[in-house]
Amino acid sequence: MSLFGKIFGSGGKGGKAPTPQEAIQRLRETEEMLAKKQDFLEKKIEQELVTAKKNGTKNKRAALQALKRKKRYEKQLAQIDGTLSTIEFQREALENANTNTEVLKNMGFAAKAMKAAHENMDIDKVDDLMAEITEQQEVAQEISDVISRPVGFGEDYDEDELMAELEELEQEELDKNLLEIGGTENLPSVPSTSLPSKPAKKKVEEDEDDMADLEAWAAN
Repeated sequence: MSLFGKIFGSGGKGGKAPTPQEAIQRLRETEEMLAKKQDFLEKKIEQELVTAKKNGTKNKRAALQALKRKKRYEKQLAQIDGTLSTIEFQREALENANTNTEVLKNMGFAAKAMKAAHENMDIDKVDDLMAEITEQQEVAQEISDVISRPVGFGEDYDEDELMAELEELEQEELDKNLLEIGGTENLPSVPSTSLPSKPAKKKVEEDEDDMADLEAWAAN
């Protein structure tokens, strides 16, 4: 099978188009074939170069023929390099196209699933449901507020009466404090002046008299 047959297949115009996976696989096979051809040509170029060096001084005609063959092989090798670059670019583009195809296919599948999920949903019904939920939450909050409000079972007091009693207690406490302050004012005050102290000179004279009596007794 020719190179173009490997790449494009042998089907006619009415044949089924190959899948991206099939085309990518064939391009890879072609790359492998061309890579083997490269190895072959490189070896041939090396052989012809050895032949040309060997016959360079002995047989110039054989050396020239070897160099000509070497040039043809090098030309073929350059062509294969260009072909490989083109095939590699085409394979990468095909791989990207295949990836994009799979992505779009999955996105379309997800879109259909979302459409099916929303098929039985009515936006007006959704709005009504959300309004009902909000209303029930408000009712629940009002119930919680009522339940948490302190309640005195059987205890009904007059606020004015309680305030009057409190003022009466405060007045009694104030009167008591005033009586205590008035009682402390009637007590005698503590003298502010200190008591007279014994003169220090008289104390010194008494000590001298005692010492004189002691010396007289010792002399006898």
